Amino acid sequence: MNGEAALLLLADSRLPAGGHAHSGGVEEAVRRGAVTGAGDLARFLRGRLATAGLVTAALAAAACELAAVDGGGSADRELRAAGDPGAPPADDAADGVPLWRRLDAEADARTASPAQREAARTQGRLLLRTARRMWPSAVLDALARAVPEGPHHPVALGAAAASAGCAPRQAALAAAYTSVTGPATAAVRLLGLDPVTVHRLLADLAPALEDAAHVACASLDDAVPADDEPDGCGAGHHQGRHPGQQPGRPPGRHVAWQARWHALPGHSAPALDLLAEGHLTNPMKLFVS
Repeated sequence: MNGEAALLLLADSRLPAGGHAHSGGVEEAVRRGAVTGAGDLARFLRGRLATAGLVTAALAAAACELAAVDGGGSADRELRAAGDPGAPPADDAADGVPLWRRLDAEADARTASPAQREAARTQGRLLLRTARRMWPSAVLDALARAVPEGPHHPVALGAAAASAGCAPRQAALAAAYTSVTGPATAAVRLLGLDPVTVHRLLADLAPALEDAAHVACASLDDAVPADDEPDGCGAGHHQGRHPGQQPGRPPGRHVAWQARWHALPGHSAPALDLLAEGHLTNPMKLFVS
């Protein structure tokens, strides 16, 4: 499938993956009086994109890159075939399971609120289930085995994007886009705002969405990779060694991936965390989160 066409499917609000049931913090913001109209919503969306949106975009790009290059466990099989002592056992490393667990842990570490972690896993579990039916692949099966409780949404989105033929930058763009369109749609339902006015707000965010996707991929390229490390976002290979690497010996493949992920953005949004936690106590909520 063409990556551009698949990108439209992934970003479509009609995708049966449960995204319509989540407000991204807008419902609680409306309840507290923090968002009362289009002006407040514009500021909310811009702030969300610059923090949580950027983080999810980077995670989606990383997941797409992993799925395209190593998500089927090929690197682990190569290490075992070469007799590398650092290679994970076959029964543990089959299909890249440890790498998927590690990337999901990176997402966990960047999500401070337990309520937000639960919401992200709920959405990720539903998206993964849908994607496995739409774009069956060994990568998606491996991710399901690696994180049976449900991966974080951007991790599932990136894996689904790769399985559908998208590039990491396209996965990042889809993640950034959905980080603001979900809350925008929820605000229309909660406040009765003019849909055209709200879509104008989204149109105004188009340059910021492009920037978020660019920065998300740049964060991967900012790492210090091994000479043979994948380059999924389009920049050239970097030269150099990882700290502690022995001269003449490339680092373990898992170490190389983790070095790329350490550079992923970790922008926090305490207000979104508080809104997510407060939403749990709302007895009359319309949205799951």
